[in-house]
Amino acid sequence: MYWPLGAPRIYAANPRPQDPRTGTDDATAQTDLLALRVSRNGYLFATITTSTLTVWQTRPTAVLALVVRSAQSLTNYGSNVSLLLRPDSGIIVVQTARGYLITYSLATDPSARVYKQQHEYNQTRRHSMAGRMAAQAETESIREVSVRFRMVIKVDAGVGKALALDDELVVATEKPAAVQCIRWTPDSSGSQTSTELLSRMAWMSRKTNIVDMVHDRAMSLSAWITGDGKVYAVQRLSPVAKISESPQRLFHGYSFHDPTNEDQHATKAAINARFSLIAIGCVNGQVHVYSAKDYVGGIPLSHRLTPPVSVTSSGQITFLVWSPDGYCLFAGFENGWVTWSVYGKPGGSSFTSDRSVSESNAEGWLLGVRDGCWLFGGSEMLLLGQNDDRLWILDLARSATTSCFSPANISRTLLQTYSGLMVYRGYDLPDLTTISADSSLWHHVQIPDSFLLNQGPIRSTVISPDGRYIAVAGRRGLAHYSVGSGRWKTFDDPQAESAFALRGGMCWYQHILIAAVEAGDSFQLRLHSRELPLDLSSTLHVESIPSPAVVISPSGHDSLLVYTFENTLYHYIITATVDAVKLVLVGQIAFHGLIRAPARVRAVSWILPDTQMQDGDPSQDVVAASVVFLVDGKLVLLQPTTTDSGDPKYDMRVIAHNVEYYVLMRDQLSNTLSQGEIPSMASPLSSELHFGQADQGLTDSLWIFNGIDMHVWLDVQDVLSSAALESAKGLSSSIKVSVDFYPLSILISKGILLGIESELVQRRDVNFALFRLALRTHLFLPPLLLHHLAHYDSPAALHLAYYYKHLSYFPHALEMLLHTVLDDEVDTTPSPENALLPTILSFLSSFPEYLDILVQCTRKTELRSWRTLFSYLPPPQELFEDSLQKGLLKTAGGYLLVLHTFEELGSSSEQLVRLLRKAKQEQDWDLCKELARFLMALDESGTALREALELMELKTPIGRDQNGLASSSDARDSRLQPRTNGLGLGLSVVGDTSRSHSQASSGSRSRSPVSPGQSDTGTKSEGPEDYFSMPTN
Repeated sequence: MYWPLGAPRIYAANPRPQDPRTGTDDATAQTDLLALRVSRNGYLFATITTSTLTVWQTRPTAVLALVVRSAQSLTNYGSNVSLLLRPDSGIIVVQTARGYLITYSLATDPSARVYKQQHEYNQTRRHSMAGRMAAQAETESIREVSVRFRMVIKVDAGVGKALALDDELVVATEKPAAVQCIRWTPDSSGSQTSTELLSRMAWMSRKTNIVDMVHDRAMSLSAWITGDGKVYAVQRLSPVAKISESPQRLFHGYSFHDPTNEDQHATKAAINARFSLIAIGCVNGQVHVYSAKDYVGGIPLSHRLTPPVSVTSSGQITFLVWSPDGYCLFAGFENGWVTWSVYGKPGGSSFTSDRSVSESNAEGWLLGVRDGCWLFGGSEMLLLGQNDDRLWILDLARSATTSCFSPANISRTLLQTYSGLMVYRGYDLPDLTTISADSSLWHHVQIPDSFLLNQGPIRSTVISPDGRYIAVAGRRGLAHYSVGSGRWKTFDDPQAESAFALRGGMCWYQHILIAAVEAGDSFQLRLHSRELPLDLSSTLHVESIPSPAVVISPSGHDSLLVYTFENTLYHYIITATVDAVKLVLVGQIAFHGLIRAPARVRAVSWILPDTQMQDGDPSQDVVAASVVFLVDGKLVLLQPTTTDSGDPKYDMRVIAHNVEYYVLMRDQLSNTLSQGEIPSMASPLSSELHFGQADQGLTDSLWIFNGIDMHVWLDVQDVLSSAALESAKGLSSSIKVSVDFYPLSILISKGILLGIESELVQRRDVNFALFRLALRTHLFLPPLLLHHLAHYDSPAALHLAYYYKHLSYFPHALEMLLHTVLDDEVDTTPSPENALLPTILSFLSSFPEYLDILVQCTRKTELRSWRTLFSYLPPPQELFEDSLQKGLLKTAGGYLLVLHTFEELGSSSEQLVRLLRKAKQEQDWDLCKELARFLMALDESGTALREALELMELKTPIGRDQNGLASSSDARDSRLQPRTNGLGLGLSVVGDTSRSHSQASSGSRSRSPVSPGQSDTGTKSEGPEDYFSMPTN
């Protein structure tokens, strides 16, 4: 997932054309940018205004060439309206208002530079520094390009939309409605154009025209949007020799978006080749995402994306564009923009901005965007504002999982930007520190300038399972970093660094970096030690593989899985001795006929039986293992079995769809153990159990994130057993954990999901806005416990809760469990035999915090919920006595309010006097003061307070005594000023409290963590008579 970060950089270079009559700048000329296009390699992009064409270099961002059309040209051909750029950036096409296509050729001299830094080196400077600065100067210099007029193409039928492809220019004409293909160079027969009328295309609607077209080279697929709001998936037919007079067919396609009303009419489209998705923007502002399963009509609807505001506020969609890796969709609107993850989790958005502030600061990037493109592999977003002559380049941070799917990248939050990395370091800290928003928990790493300038952008990043080391790979070469020492290691020899490129990913085994690379015509697995210099002579081991690796993944304590383009999975054992570390191939599996497109595999893992993992021969792992593939968004399980004749085979089963990532927890814990650590969730009950047994809590669980919620199977063995059964029941059901942010890591030992979200910061004392990252956490324990209890499996719930009872916020997790069930049953009112609340209360009574949890729950729920809750509990008087007997004085005070609400407490009640006397004996003067305030709330005359003090053999207070108790008049005044400290229970004598807090607490922001016995001031009761605000234990 991607998150906007910081404030954008601003660029502008639009000189006004001269007035031919006066020779001065024409003040009436339009200089607003209309469109932009970026080249396939990302080094160049072009922009247009009504009369100019500008060619830019992306980094450093600078103008390379400028074409200003003359007044005569504007008169003859019309002003600029649209821009096309051939993918190799060799030809630029400008569409004009009068139906002309003006083409320009773009030539680049690799050795020529418009601007180049000069450094004078003296004898005292080190040669290494001189070489580094020379390399930077070469990279930072601005190239020289030449833009030359090529030709003007007149399209008499009118240009509706055009596409610039590698071999031809595709033009959709208006009258007649047709598609014309114009080759850049004539074919062998000398022909350069071919045309097909839409009316001759049997698969298209009659009497329609094309209003927009997009094309994806990787999928060889186009999407055509027609005037009636439909969208067609179209493929170009291969040219064949003409053998008859009948018109030649050029395209074949079919409709997959057929709107039922005008709100669903399509306006924009974008194709995601990485996940085989097609996004369609509609008139109502929604985005419909379709899954392209095949090329013969199988494009069903996958999911819908809804912007955070109505179409009235957002305006129409202006453009849609997927990130280069396919993990993020950027949608531009007339009045803002928004991002989503590939399967629908919202990311950054400009709709949270204060438009009045944005308008006063002229921040066009927040007010609405006309066009946009991704730069540097998704590290930056280039935006054009509405009616603006400036370019905005916005930095984005993305999860390292998008570039390298590794268990370590999921267990350790690692973000990468264009020039640096951000590592979250709160995993090994105390519980409450882990979920804090302290910026010191983030470790910021700057990537070496020399590596970034020579090999940028960064294409892959991976962290070690223990968080000590990080490795990055660019276009070629790699480098690694030690978090402890803060030192980078790079290749000293630039030629050695550029001699190979990462192909298939990286992973860490202790301090050894394993990288799958392509070096010339060979494909290898290389092992580099963090302790040795980074050069070819120091490589620990080189293992050749027959074809490029698609993905590599550690498994277990010492296994490495390598899946290659030849559809084969190789199993290596990492063997380490005193003198060497090497890979030993112990098995392989061919999946021919099972995985149709190896390039679409994003991750691979396997699940070994417990007996094989503990005592089996590693060479037999390939026979016994069940293999898990993540193909596009489908999580596929392959289970070994045999045919009737005894031959081995694999049964395939799709476990889940729309999977953004998955976590096989046994892999995460195995990698942690291989680093010499012991998971902190281990408990005395399971200290004698071996790894892999089902009695290990969540150590054998399977987690997936589907873009909306997190889903978990508590035991992956249940998935295997249910998948093997050919029954109508299907797979065992998963447990849904709802989150309102994007989860990045699962902290299994702390019981939380960790994620981040972008926040837009606008201040009136500065003239710019910026995005910052906010840490978010969510307790996953309540829904897991609820799952067990809903199936009346209290022993399993108690066993799971045992692993987390040491956490400081464990009582809060139990409280959230009670809130969830209570709120649901208050609304649905189930019959007594179907009610789940008695089971929950019985479960909670097993913990010493039981009485506190009940009081906390009453504080945060409406009064109408109390009757439902206490209908399954002992009388409040009995709970009060239990609290008083156990010395939980503040908890007992909470039950006094319940007694009063149920009209079981009088103004001179014995319970009040007993609690007040007990508080005096314990010298809890704060509680004494709260009880005095409560008595004044019951009897404003002060009589009840005087009687209570007399029963305690205390004199009637006058003024304020030495113990701080208020007098009658002071107490009467104090009730008008209810306490708002962070330890108050916040209970009201009269009035309801909102239930919204109970729903928000489990996913509370980390900046205000709520721990047991504490509540922040924002959750205080808003009732008008908050007299009884007592601190909890």
